[in-house]
Parts: sequence; structure tokens; C-alpha cells
Amino acid sequence: MTNTADATGHHQGAQLSNVEAVKLVAGRETSVRLRSKAFKIMLGITAVAFLAVPIITKLAAPGPSTQHVAVVQADAGYGQELSAVADKLHQKVDVIVVADPAAGTAAVRDGKVDAFVTAHGADGTEVTVDKSLPNSLQTLFAVVGQAPAAASQHVQVSPLEKADPQQGQKVAIAIVAGLLMYLILMTVGQMVAQGVVEEKTSRVVELLLATIKPWQLLAGKVVGVAVVGVVQLLVPGVLGLAVGMADGQLNVSLSASVGSLLWTLAWFVAGFWLYALVFASAGAMVSRQEDLGGVMAPIMMPLVAGWVVAISILPANPQSGLAEILSFVPFTAPVLMPMRWALGVAPLWQVLVALFLTLATGVVVLRFAGRVYRNSVLRSGARVPLREALKAA
Repeated sequence: MTNTADATGHHQGAQLSNVEAVKLVAGRETSVRLRSKAFKIMLGITAVAFLAVPIITKLAAPGPSTQHVAVVQADAGYGQELSAVADKLHQKVDVIVVADPAAGTAAVRDGKVDAFVTAHGADGTEVTVDKSLPNSLQTLFAVVGQAPAAASQHVQVSPLEKADPQQGQKVAIAIVAGLLMYLILMTVGQMVAQGVVEEKTSRVVELLLATIKPWQLLAGKVVGVAVVGVVQLLVPGVLGLAVGMADGQLNVSLSASVGSLLWTLAWFVAGFWLYALVFASAGAMVSRQEDLGGVMAPIMMPLVAGWVVAISILPANPQSGLAEILSFVPFTAPVLMPMRWALGVAPLWQVLVALFLTLATGVVVLRFAGRVYRNSVLRSGARVPLREALKAA
């Protein structure tokens, strides 16, 4: 008897093990997606964008802004000296006279001035700041003291709050991590759903299911597209970190930067595992690309909500209680938890617990997604109702 070859390149008479079937479908899916023009264009755009962001940020950095310094009446002469030296250094410094030291400290705390200066003559100068002394004022005080190398001996900086000198860079890395997760989960998730519909329309799925089981086809598609997603995440992520470190905009440790990237990758795997199953089952319920929007909109809502919270709250308030709670919710955790980790506000136990919850939810979703996929993928025509798709075979 002659065996007929199916769309996977194997013969119908050959019995495939579960692993072989999944690997076969995953290899086919990965090969097709990596060669597609859409993937190459998307990868090129994201790579160029993440290469350009550090460069554009550096070129578009604002010029020197006006620094506001407060002094008491007794130090008004010292304030005039600061203004005169600032003019020679082409800096903008506005000196304000306050009633007493308490008023100067209050002005710093309220953000009305950048520093409150108290001159102690030969004993040096005390500068009260909110968190840290701006670089321009450090240079100014050093020149006024006429001893730049010994400025630390003449100027004592007293911060009202402990500052993290790398906070700005942590915020930048967190935003990049969250944006990568949001865009790639959205893109590859829809890729899975569109691929399912394409196979239904071309009747390729009927040939595939003549050789392998529905759950094997579903798992293979998820694994194959996941490989594509990893490439889309790693290429721009690595390029962005490399450029940021090369031009000096990122001076956080290499281990911290690579650690954030690796945790983002781990969260992509967990998030994709969860979302791809749902996207694939949604794609199986319809037979036309035009009908995908209606079934995908509810799926994308948690992802969109997570990103909105991440970008609108976390950069300004990393300790946000709402963001912390949502970072444990499986459908919003893939965007929020990598950002909280990059910001340094999520302890390891929280990351591991949230990761476990997301993976465990994926296991539960697999049962229902597999049933929807099995009951819907061979049906054409009208959209399959969810209740009917969930019925046990």
C-alpha cells in the first residue's frame, strides 16, 4: 500500500509520537513565520526603533534649565556671588532670599527651589536638597569654592530624602520592558489567531488533523509562534541595551540590565503561553479574518488595561498598590511584573509567585482552549457560539 503525504511532509501511515507531532508543527510554523515578509518588516521596524530611541533621547535632551537656589538674608552676598559665577559658566541660576532656615527647607520640600544654601564661612557651605544635588549646581559650588578637586570638603549636601542615582535609568528600562511585552504579546497573539483562520479557510487544517490530534496541532502552533516572539523580543531588546550602554546613557550594571532582559523573556514565555492558547481557540471559532475582531477584543482588554496602568502609574509611583495587585493577576502580570522588577520594587518572591500563578492559569486555560479548538477548528461558515464550542465531545 502506498502512503500519501500530508501538509506536514510526513506520510499518513507513519505514527507520530506526541513530541514528534508537536515538534513537526512547531518547526513548520516557525519556518513559515520567520520567512514571512510581515515578520521581517516588523522585526526591522522594532530593531530600528530601539536602536534609535537612545540616540534620539540624547540628541533631544533639553538644554540647561534655570536652577532655583534659596538663601537667608545674611547669605545674600553669597547668593550674588553664585549668580555672578553662574553667568560666567553660562548657567541659569535664580537666587531667592527666604526669611529663615525653616522657610528655606520648606521651599526645597515643596519643590519651589532646587537647593537651600547656608554659608558657614571657613567651615564650608551646607546645601539642603530634596534628593540629590543637580550636576550643574555641583559644578557651580565647586567653582565658587575655588577648589574643584576638594569641593566635597567645602560643600556638605544634606538630602531630605534618600535618592537612587539610577532611578531615571530604571524607569527607562522598565518602560522599554513593558512596551516590548505589550507590543509583542499583542502581535504574536493575533498572529496565532490569524494563522488558525488561514488554515481553516485553505482547508489545510483538515489535512493536518488527518495525521495528528487537535491538541498536538494547537500546542505546535503555540510553540512555533513563541519562537518567533522570542526573536522579536531579544533582537530589539539587546540592541537597545547595547546602544544605551555604548553612548553612556545607561550606566547600570551589566548584570542588572541583562537580568531585566532575561526576566522579561521569562515573562514573555509565561504570558504568551497564556494568551496564545486563548487567541488560538478564538481563531478556531470563526472562518473569516473579518470576524476575528469581535472575538479578540475581549481577550485584548486585560492586556491593554495592564499597559495603561503600567505607563500611567508606575513611572511616577513605583510603589503603587494598584499596580502591585494587578502584577499578581495572570492576565495583567506579564506587562506589570517585569516593569516592577526593573524598577526594583518587586522582591523575588513576588515575581516567582506571580510567575507560578500565570503558568498555572495557563494549564487551566489549556483544558478549555483545547476543547474550543477541537470542537470548532473543522467547522466553517458562521461563528461557533462559545457555549457550543465548550461542550465536551
